This record gives sequence, structure tokens and C-alpha cells, in this order.
Amino acid sequence: MNTLEWIKANFARKKPDRKLARKSIRHLKKIEKKQLFSEDMSQMRASEGRWYESLIYEMLLEISGRSDMVKYIVRKGADAPFPPPEIEMGQNGLFYSNRGDINIRGNGQDIAEVDILWVDNENRISFAEIVTSASDLKDLEVEVHYKKRLLGYLYGQVIVPFVLFSSVDISRSSIIRRLVKETESVVIITPTCEEIKTLLTPSSIRGVPRKPVNHPKLIDIADIPLKRPFDYLSLHNKKRDKLIGMMLAGKGKEEMMKRDEIPPVSKKIIIGALYPSGIKALMQNRTFTMRGKIHSIDSIERDYSKIVLAIDIPEYEPVIYMKSRMKEEYVKIVRKKSGELKVESKRTPQMTGFYLWLESLKPTIGAKIAVKYGNVFLRK
Repeated sequence: MNTLEWIKANFARKKPDRKLARKSIRHLKKIEKKQLFSEDMSQMRASEGRWYESLIYEMLLEISGRSDMVKYIVRKGADAPFPPPEIEMGQNGLFYSNRGDINIRGNGQDIAEVDILWVDNENRISFAEIVTSASDLKDLEVEVHYKKRLLGYLYGQVIVPFVLFSSVDISRSSIIRRLVKETESVVIITPTCEEIKTLLTPSSIRGVPRKPVNHPKLIDIADIPLKRPFDYLSLHNKKRDKLIGMMLAGKGKEEMMKRDEIPPVSKKIIIGALYPSGIKALMQNRTFTMRGKIHSIDSIERDYSKIVLAIDIPEYEPVIYMKSRMKEEYVKIVRKKSGELKVESKRTPQMTGFYLWLESLKPTIGAKIAVKYGNVFLRK
């Protein structure tokens, strides 16, 4: 029996009890404890998801004491060191967030978050994703493949064992069946959040402090150093230069999407900030929609001081970031299936690492590359 089979067998036998359900509350912030039983459905579901993730972590900690199949478990949540290092450009590797999440950082930006990380009995890094909804499974599949490639590269592993924990039965999904068929991957379906939460009441979760515990299997991120330290910015720039070269050579997305020799650590390539000539060339005959209002070149030049071109990998979809002249924010513009451009979200200083990167960019892209970018990625 390998480690994943052992985990699945033990989770099948181990049912969450009142003590464990309450203990998991220690990882929640004070506001999240209140929201766990909120009448506001969105707040309640968000808090419930955090609590369920903590519950799986606590269950894994408990069963790990029965065997050496799980050698170490990486601290998270209330067990993570606090405060973590300040976010800075140039940071590469594994870092904790302020709330104890395990993040993989490249040039200061968080490029992946790992719900649970452990070392198995063969000294291999393994990870888990935890879901409480059957929606967005396609995005989940893309994320899992990216994290497998990324962790495999960083730790020099051909195979990265993976477990998907879910509080809803997603085992019949074709996407999940594909994931399970992959080498050393399993899905574990637990009782629903609603069922487990019947073990708790609003009064029963009071007085649970956010405190770390001592456990012989717990280790810090620093205790599992990378076998392949990486310079994310250097690898990113190699990929960026290659894509620009392909655009100038008249290559299309199909050519760009072919695997190459560059390690697959980047899932977003920032092409660069536009000169005024690049802005005119790209947006002269294009518009984008925000809150029902159509913006053209005149309002773009009036309301935005910087435009940054990027490409999301592996879909090779265009992303345009525009810096507002009125607020400390960048609007993120994406392409709809119809080919029209729309504002999807915003990037603010709270997204520290990525925001710092956007802020550091000076214009390097002129009209020629802007036109090529538009022809390849924005054509309807």
C-alpha cells in the first residue's frame, strides 16, 4: 500500500467528531468564527470553506501519528510562524501568508497556493487540494496540473502525489475521473460541510484560541528546502522574449502553445508596458466595457496612465492591465468569447507582490509589438 492508498483507507475509517470539529476552529480569524453561522450565505460559505480546510488538516495530523506513511506535515494556519516575512520583489520559493496559507512565490508574487503539503515515507513532497463545491472543476484541473509541474520542478520529482478532498460527491465528474487516473492521485469524499457542522453550535465555538500546537510530525516550510532553487524573473523573461520573437515572426497561438525547453514555472507572462505609440496602435479601433460603459481611445488616454500587456498560460489568453489615474488600482481586462473586451476585476496594493511588479514596469513596448499582440490575441 502506498501513502495515498493508506490516507484514503484511514480517512474512510476516520469520521470527524465534535472534538475535532471544534479544534479546527482555532485556525479561523475572529470574524470568520462569527460568519460560520451567519445568515449571509456568501459569508457563511466562505467561512465554512476555511473551516473545512482546517478540519482536513487536523484529521491528517491525527491519523499521521498511526504510521510512518506520512513522515512530515507542513505547518499551516494557526500553526504557521507569525508574522511571516514582508512581501518583496525578488522572493522565490515557499512562503507563508499572514493567515498561515502555504504560497509559492515567484519574483514576489504568489503564483500558487497549496492547501496542504506533506512529505511521504519515500521523502517525496505531496500536496492536497480541498473543495466544497462542484463548480469550476475545469479550472481546478488546470490548477492541479500546474502545481504538479511546479512542485515537481522545484523538488526534482518526476511524480508529485496528489489528493483531492471534497465535501461534495464529485467522483462521477469526467474531469475528476481524469485526475484520479493520473499517477498517484486519489479523490476522497467526506461527509458534507452541513452534516459535519451539526456537531457545532455558535456557543460551542466560543473560547477557541488561535494557538499553535505541538505535534511530532509538524515541520516548517524552511525544513524542506528546494532541491532546485529558481530565479522566477529570469525564467519568465526567457519565455516572454521567446513569445515576442514568435509574434514578430508571424507565429500564432498554436505554435506558442507547443512545449519547449523553458521550465514551466510561469502561468502568466507579462509582455511589458506600452509606450504612448503602443497604446494608440493597440486601442485606436478597440473598446472595452466597464459597468455597462464603453471606453474608447479618448477615455482610455484620459483615465489611465499605464497599459501593461500580458498572456495567461496555458490557454494563451490575453490580459490587459490599465492603471487608473484616479485610484491606486489596475483594472484587469480580458476577452469575452465574442471577442469583445471587458473589465473582469481590479488589482490593488493589497495584492502586494503582483502590484509591485506592475508598478515597477516602465514602457518598453511600441506600436509594432502592440499591433502583433492585437492580431494574435485580440482578433475576433
